[in-house]
Amino acid sequence: MKFVQDIIRRPLITERSMDMVSQKKYTFEVAKDATKPEIAKAVETMFEGTKVKAVNTVSMKAKPKRLRYVEGKTSAWKKAIVTLTEDSKTIEFFEGMN
Repeated sequence: MKFVQDIIRRPLITERSMDMVSQKKYTFEVAKDATKPEIAKAVETMFEGTKVKAVNTVSMKAKPKRLRYVEGKTSAWKKAIVTLTEDSKTIEFFEGMN
């Protein structure tokens, strides 16, 4: 059994994601093995009064990085864009960012 905190890792705060808040779209970093129904259920559980309309996911690839002579890669991760219904309550965490 997965816990809600294991599925939703953290919110993503970027200019693009903050512009989408007015359309009731919220962006999160999620577990790589999380499915769309699991993400929707986790958002509805974690934020009371929200109703999820759609979930879009993107698997972000690892990027090559270098520090002087040492080469490596960043971690691969998964991003989820959650769209809420019109009658749904907004997520208060994002409201203070604008």
